[in-house]
Amino acid sequence: MNARWATLLILAAVIAVIPWFFPSGYYFRVAALVWVTALGAVGLQVLMGQAGQVSLGHAGFVGIGAYAMALGPKYLGLPVLACLPLGAVLAGLIAFLVGRPILRLKGHYLAVATLGFGILVALVLVSEIAITGGPDGIRIPRPEIFGWRPRGGEAWYWINGAALLIGVWLALNIQHSPSGRALAALHDSEVAARTIGIDVARHKLRAFVIAAVYGAVAGGLMAMMNGFVTPDAAGFLQSVEYVTMVVIGGLASVPGAVVGAAALVLLPQALTVFHEYEHAVLGLLIMLFMIFLRVGIVPGLATLLRRRPA
Repeated sequence: MNARWATLLILAAVIAVIPWFFPSGYYFRVAALVWVTALGAVGLQVLMGQAGQVSLGHAGFVGIGAYAMALGPKYLGLPVLACLPLGAVLAGLIAFLVGRPILRLKGHYLAVATLGFGILVALVLVSEIAITGGPDGIRIPRPEIFGWRPRGGEAWYWINGAALLIGVWLALNIQHSPSGRALAALHDSEVAARTIGIDVARHKLRAFVIAAVYGAVAGGLMAMMNGFVTPDAAGFLQSVEYVTMVVIGGLASVPGAVVGAAALVLLPQALTVFHEYEHAVLGLLIMLFMIFLRVGIVPGLATLLRRRPA
C-alpha cells in the first residue's frame, strides 16, 4: 500500500471512529467545522506547500464561495446546492483573471498583492449593503437533497468529512502527478524549473486556481452549515489563520494541512478555561510549535519517529 492510500485510510478511519467518543451533539458541530476548515487549508497547501507561492488573500475565495450560496438563490432563483459548483467556478474564474498579473510577482510583493485582493473582496462584501447585507450578513437557504434537509451537527459532520476525504484524495493525486512534480521543481527554484522546460507561469496559475476552488467549496459548505454568512468569512484575519494552519501543520504535507486546521480550530475551544488569556496562550503554543517543530507538526513528528529506533 502506498503512502497516498495509507493517508486516506487513516483519515477515513479517524472520521468514522471519533464520533463514538463524542459525549454530546456539540462535538459533532466542532468536528464538522474542523473538516470544512481543513478543506480550505488543503487547497492553500497546494499553492503554498507544493507550488511555493505565498497568498494572504485565500479567505477572499472562501467568501466568494460562501456568498454564492446566498446570492444565487436570491437573485438567480437557483437551488442552493447548485450554487456550490457555481461558486467554485466563479472563484476559479476570478483566480484565473487575477492570478495572471499578480503571479508574476515574487516574495513579499506577491504576498502584498494577494493581501490586496483579499481586502478588496471583504470591502465589497461590507460596502454593497443592498446586495450582500453589509456587515450584518445574509441568510443562506437550507439545502435539500432528494427531499432530505441536513440539520444539526451530526449531518454536517458526515457531509464535511466526505468532502474533506475527496479534497485530500485530489490534493494527494496532484502532488504525485507530473504536474505535482513540476510544482515541486518550481517550488525549489523557478529558474531551474524554467531551464528544464517547465512552463512556470502556467503551473503557478493552475495552483492558484485550484486553491481558489478549494476555498470556495469550503466557504459554500460552511455557509450552508451555519445558515448565515458575514463579511468576516473573507476577512484578513481568516486568511492569516489559513496560512498559519498550513505552516504549523507542515508546509510540504497534505495531511499536515488537516492537522494544522484541527489544531487552530480545537485549541481555542480547549483554551476557554483561560478566559482573557486565551489568545496569549494560543499565540505561545503556536510559537512553541514553530520553535520545536520547524518543518511543521506532521513532518516533524515523522522525523522524530524515524530517529527513535536509532
